Amino acid sequence: MTLFTSLMLPNGTSIPNRIAKAAMEENMADADHAPSDDLIRLYDAWARGGAGLIITGNVMIDARAMTGPGGVVLEDDRHLARFRHWADTARQRGAQVWMQLNHPGRQMLSALGQPTVAPSAIALELGTFSKRFAMPRALTETDIADVLARFTRSAVLAEQSGFTGVEIHAAHGYLLSQFLSPLTNRREDRWGGSLENRARLLLDVVKSVRNAVSPGFAVAVKLNSADFQRGGFGPADARRVIDMLGAHGVDLIELSGGSYEAPAMQGEARDGRTLAREAYFLEFARDMVAVATMPLMVTGGIRRLAVAEQVLESGTAMVGIATALSIDPELPNRWRQGDASAPQLKPIQWKNKALGSLANMAVVKFQLKRLSAGRTPNPAVSPLRALIAQQIGTACQTRRYRQWMTRGAAIPQ
Repeated sequence: MTLFTSLMLPNGTSIPNRIAKAAMEENMADADHAPSDDLIRLYDAWARGGAGLIITGNVMIDARAMTGPGGVVLEDDRHLARFRHWADTARQRGAQVWMQLNHPGRQMLSALGQPTVAPSAIALELGTFSKRFAMPRALTETDIADVLARFTRSAVLAEQSGFTGVEIHAAHGYLLSQFLSPLTNRREDRWGGSLENRARLLLDVVKSVRNAVSPGFAVAVKLNSADFQRGGFGPADARRVIDMLGAHGVDLIELSGGSYEAPAMQGEARDGRTLAREAYFLEFARDMVAVATMPLMVTGGIRRLAVAEQVLESGTAMVGIATALSIDPELPNRWRQGDASAPQLKPIQWKNKALGSLANMAVVKFQLKRLSAGRTPNPAVSPLRALIAQQIGTACQTRRYRQWMTRGAAIPQ
């Protein structure tokens, strides 16, 4: 087996090779929060690059709940033509293309002006940055039913748009991940307490989506191997959740880790320890291969051919690559041709870890903006320059989003 061997999924469909473009948050929606021309040009570059699987950045199931002000929203059929154009562009070279569906829960900037919800009323702890996130309101039973219905509706619309699957985001401290963690889920009803209760919403979402889409449409889950916070969701919990998911028609699980409070997906633990810079979660994946009934995918800092091959040798089925493909979207083609390119950004080692995390994301988004404009990425960009540009852009997008919501353009139908 090599990186360019196809993978047969449990649903009977095939991914043409073992390299996946993992999700990155592009924040490139148009004025109606549908896919913009810039976003579609970006996916054209990735489609031509040769990855066998392309997973989109966050697509929001609820316009009132955004991971960022420029996010794409799919909650009704008003802009399906734009979504079809996006899917057709990304699929042009034969890749499977999955839409990542998400709800941020408490990880939503208060500047967006929308009420914040979570399993329990527990605020984010980000030091001086904590004030940028509001205290969330605990979800009611009615709210939870609405979340479940929205994940399902968005998955159905994704299939109608020509996507070949969805990935349900239950990692990185977003809403479904918040339900899984005992640090953020203090509920005393059927949604909290035991791991079986904390995993209930994720399992219900998976079951509902699986029943609503066609058998050949892929249903995947992105799951934390750990939160990297003392007392939080850990490897033993993840192992049990993977086992639970095995009975519900999941076609692939992507393993990652961390949250806004502990951004391990960027190579830092909460206490500032530097994690391995490539294949952060490979060791955990090795342990899970023996118990998982579905293919596993590892994402986290992979940029070298030798490391990607090591991932496959461990028994992991797919290699997820994100940042490296923001620098060189042609990387899969280069590896296929025998070029062992290894694109890299300079590590950001600022003392303020939260600010460094923001700068890291800004540098990646700087590359995405250049690619979307048909320009060559600039991995040597100053992190400070990228961060300032990102903050200015976010402020402009935030104003536009608030105006859009005020106009009632996103009122659920």
